Amino acid sequence: MSTMVSDRVKNMAESATLAMAAKARELKEKGINVISLSLGEPDFKTPKHIQEGAKAAIDEGKYFAYPPVNGYLDLRQAISAKFKNENNLDYSPDQIVVSNGAKQSIANVFLALLNEGDEVVVFSPYWVSYSSLIELAGGVPVYVKGGIESDFKVTPEQLAQAITPKTKAIIYSSPCNPTGSVFTLEELTAISEVIKKHKDIVVIADEIYEHINYTGAHASIGAIEGMIDRTVTINGMAKGFAMTGWRVGYLGAPLWLAKACNKIQGQITSANCSIAQRAALTALTTDLAPTVEMSKEYLRRRDIVKALLDEVPGFKTNLPTGAFYFFPDVTALFGKTDGNVTINNADDLSLYLLDQAQVSVVTGDAFGDANCIRLSYAASEEDLREAITRIKIAVSKLS
Repeated sequence: MSTMVSDRVKNMAESATLAMAAKARELKEKGINVISLSLGEPDFKTPKHIQEGAKAAIDEGKYFAYPPVNGYLDLRQAISAKFKNENNLDYSPDQIVVSNGAKQSIANVFLALLNEGDEVVVFSPYWVSYSSLIELAGGVPVYVKGGIESDFKVTPEQLAQAITPKTKAIIYSSPCNPTGSVFTLEELTAISEVIKKHKDIVVIADEIYEHINYTGAHASIGAIEGMIDRTVTINGMAKGFAMTGWRVGYLGAPLWLAKACNKIQGQITSANCSIAQRAALTALTTDLAPTVEMSKEYLRRRDIVKALLDEVPGFKTNLPTGAFYFFPDVTALFGKTDGNVTINNADDLSLYLLDQAQVSVVTGDAFGDANCIRLSYAASEEDLREAITRIKIAVSKLS
């Protein structure tokens, strides 16, 4: 019966991050001590006061009916206030849709926006799901690549060259998964000047790592003059609040597009979990101190990992300024062998490290750069030190 599977599914790539995590779990289940640096999963527990917010909602017994498809009004009001106070973004509650994670928010936008053959400019390296979600909606991803020499950032000139009459949208993340790069206000302003020349292009700003930012300032492109009416801002609770499993994402969008996303979500999943929404409301309306402390700890780990990676032969790394990833260029190792395995590409290296070092990473090919691998430092210092020691030993066997 597998022959009955749709072409849509056959053509869809499996999530590389989830695939590598699954391989790591399989080895762990066999008793092998695998250290996983493959998933973007905060290793902190959801802060206690957020947990208590969810428990209180259960005890109140008021949240067992279906919520509104786009989310409870008080949560959307809190998100609206957060956008205004923290990002200088003017989205009314009616312009906000709460979804089952930021991934669904992005999927909703593409399904609501794209017709067959419409192009989406994707700043590359990019989060693995962007390309598949664009293609699922009938769109065509057009990749514009920033290299390690420029901290993986795309320039306005590159963007201008990529836009065609078929361009419907542009998507980027800042702080970026997988590179950890952060666009400054000046850089986004220059990019916005290119976008303003094309009145029918929507920009999708993925800001899910907003609170894990070491630059001292987060910039939202929608806050730039003339951009709010054509900007979709994606965010959620997973990263900054250690709430990955709660599955709460949200978007702010022009009203016409927010209504379209709400219509789509109503047919696919309906609303996000009622109790998760109450937890999110607690997170957004109480003290950010735990989030600040988590970000400080990630910064401390970043500096530790950078020093360790600089000692790994063949690894070329820049200094990430946000998120919790390194994206080293490993081309210096291509063509090398340990006598049994030859490293021809980043895929080979990822599998080699899993086999020889028992460390799981993700090939950069899945993120749009086949010269790199992605390592997450959302792990304990002990595991990070041990993992990179293992990587160094394994790589040293290649010649």
